[in-house]
Amino acid sequence: MHKDVDICIVGAGPGGALLSLLLVKKGFSVLLVERTNSLAKAFRGEHLNETGEAILKKHGLFDRVEKLGLLRMETLEYCHNGKTIKTIKADPTVGHLGIHVPQAHLLQVITEEAEQFPNFHLLLNTTVKSLVQDSNGHYTQVLALHDGEELTIDAALIVGADGRHSTIRKKAGLDTQIYSHGYDLLWARIPTPANWTPAIKMALVDGMQISLFTQAKGYVQIGWNIEKGSYPKLRKQPFAPFIDKLVQAFPQLTNSVQTHIQSWQYFVLLDVFSSTSENWGKDGVLLIGDAVHTMTPTGAFGLNAAMEDADVFASLLDPNTILQSNFKECATMRKQQTAKLREMQVEKEKGFAQNFIVMD
Repeated sequence: MHKDVDICIVGAGPGGALLSLLLVKKGFSVLLVERTNSLAKAFRGEHLNETGEAILKKHGLFDRVEKLGLLRMETLEYCHNGKTIKTIKADPTVGHLGIHVPQAHLLQVITEEAEQFPNFHLLLNTTVKSLVQDSNGHYTQVLALHDGEELTIDAALIVGADGRHSTIRKKAGLDTQIYSHGYDLLWARIPTPANWTPAIKMALVDGMQISLFTQAKGYVQIGWNIEKGSYPKLRKQPFAPFIDKLVQAFPQLTNSVQTHIQSWQYFVLLDVFSSTSENWGKDGVLLIGDAVHTMTPTGAFGLNAAMEDADVFASLLDPNTILQSNFKECATMRKQQTAKLREMQVEKEKGFAQNFIVMD
């Protein structure tokens, strides 16, 4: 199989999907490829902040996402020994402290809008195998497998929106510097208890952070920080004493936790790190989102930063000058902004325990 397009975007997460939509609206022919066979894949970072909300509204997408279902966080609560010790309420001018948007809802709206344009194409179950350079060293082809069949994609620009372990970044030989933050994260999801109000709740247990994020459709997402690399050893220990610490911190979760988290297998482990890349693109390859600036879950910046990348780069790319696009220039403003976000994450992580110093 052979495809010939202006731009091939690899990775159909929110950043890649939004960039595809914005570029087809500017007249580019775009092929968006995704390695999974569904856009409703499991996704952990589903919280919009003010930036992400503004981008969706700017492009006329937010109201349609809201119709499918989302949930605004009303408060941020710090809890100790089962009691709330500090509450932060949303600024009335903003109306929330974050919005939970199921990824399936977000991607459905974006891709349905993109599919209105004949110059947009989406291929699922497509795995990139290699990139091909021309005689000038410019990357002009993506070699992939689509439903097990060999696929060659000719493109003037190849965009890696394929996440923290980006294949495009590796195949193009683009640099990345990894930073450890000293912790990994256990994810779990349980039904919300009765009389649960939309909120973000935080606790400090054994010196480590536990965060609860209320989700649309009646769920609570649990993010439990553990010491970096400690999970294999942790799994060998009895489960009951570990999970008891969660219900002690949040007694309201007791019944739901006991019913829905009965062993280690109910948790998903996230290897937490952040990364930066000096070069966001070269020779016909461009990176956005986690592929170029992986962030930790702290502050829920990742999703929003990826969409901002898409918004900025789409505004700078021109069909008449695509081959002459200076990616270094394009990336300058976003590199500065994402660096500030990483600094904020580190500050939040280092200062988290200070939110509980009022307690004995």
